[in-house]
Amino acid sequence: MTKQTEVVLGEAFAALLPHLDERQRRLALGAAAWVLGYGGVRRVARVARVAESTVARGARELGGEPADRVRAVGAGRKRLRERDPGLVPALLALVEPDQRGDPESPLRWTVKSTRKLAAELTRQGHPVGADTVAALPKAEGFSLQGTSRTTEGARHPDRDAQFRYINGQVKEFTAAGQPVISVDTKKKEVLGEYAAAGQEWHRAGQPVRVRAHDFPEKGAQKAVPYGIYDLAADAGWVSVGCDGDTAAFAVATLRRWWNGEGRHRYPAATRLLITADAGGANGYRVRAWKQELAGFAHASGLQVTVCHFPPGTSKWNKIEHRLFSRISSNWRGRPLTSHEVVVGTIGATTTRTGLTVHSELDPGAYPTGVTIPDEVMVALPLTAHDWHGTWNYTLRPEPPAPLPVPRYEDRTQLADRAPDWLHHPTLTGMDTPPSPTCWPQSSSISSTTRRSACTTNAPGTASCGAVPCRCPTGCWSPSSATAGRPRSGP
Repeated sequence: MTKQTEVVLGEAFAALLPHLDERQRRLALGAAAWVLGYGGVRRVARVARVAESTVARGARELGGEPADRVRAVGAGRKRLRERDPGLVPALLALVEPDQRGDPESPLRWTVKSTRKLAAELTRQGHPVGADTVAALPKAEGFSLQGTSRTTEGARHPDRDAQFRYINGQVKEFTAAGQPVISVDTKKKEVLGEYAAAGQEWHRAGQPVRVRAHDFPEKGAQKAVPYGIYDLAADAGWVSVGCDGDTAAFAVATLRRWWNGEGRHRYPAATRLLITADAGGANGYRVRAWKQELAGFAHASGLQVTVCHFPPGTSKWNKIEHRLFSRISSNWRGRPLTSHEVVVGTIGATTTRTGLTVHSELDPGAYPTGVTIPDEVMVALPLTAHDWHGTWNYTLRPEPPAPLPVPRYEDRTQLADRAPDWLHHPTLTGMDTPPSPTCWPQSSSISSTTRRSACTTNAPGTASCGAVPCRCPTGCWSPSSATAGRPRSGP
């Protein structure tokens, strides 16, 4: 091999070998030696600056079958789990102290990061690095996971039966072309430069600056989104309130939806089905909710049927995962600084399946603490269903029945209804203008008290019907001649 050939091979090896793995490098060197013929192994090893055994091995491998392995079976270092059989059980005892190993694990109450796990395993006599600890749990079927919200607490015995009843009602109304809506209040949002969950695209190093703490400042405004989701139309309506989350606000949103979209989308509708959760402003125990719905039913002419989900199952309400979840995704990583931002972000929410949302601000005042007496509830045109009448009921489009007449009358006397003789200075001890009349005949006051009181009257001021009396000043009643024998003065 000439000097020029060695230079060419050296340049070729320098450009090619760094891009090959161990086996590929051996095969390339072995192929060059095989082309050069006798003495090629030594010359190639000298040019490539590798051992002659490496070149010879590559030449031998060229005559065999192609293989996927870089090294032969059994070559290389043994795996750590093979060299230390107690490593994996010790690791599982730390990762799963409740199912395996000692329940008093030293890492039971601390975060189980790979570094802390590696340090604890090394302390126990199993020297290992954090990277190996990260790979071992995956081989045993572990993965990094967060919490899963599945535990619902106590389950009502009629939970599943109520689900089936709601499903039957929805199918019946949908088949008849009647509107079916899902209603609920979304989480209240504090307005201002507060951090929001999620991420958005921004230039590197230029995040949105927000407050360091999430504690709302005194007097901070809140946004109260109340939503209505039309199941058949895949459309939402959200009113953003500025006051309390009350039943009056919920039904006001319902009126806005019906007048703005519902009656135009369903011009022949005679009934309306509402699915709602068991609590909140539209809970089945809220009297104001039923009273406000009765007013809406009478004004719209619709027969309104309400079906509540059992307690603790509000996440099954369609509006939660078909509307509210989309809204939360649309404003992720974006601070809600004003009501306009909230309304605009909600109104811009769409999905690939065709969801559209109408959003508007409701600046009305909806005070809390309104109480509804029993008499008003009895008068409502409400019919409870045979199945769980507290959860399922219908409000007829009728005016409320007249309130019943009270069973008793207020017998208390107002001050201006008291007879004049009760205001006399002799009885009250107060310096008041003299009464223009004497004691009535039906009075049970003694004659001595009666004569004493009459001494203050001017002559001839006694009125008709007075008891015959004669005061020292000569006070005579005009009817004294017919009322009885006159009394002498004291």
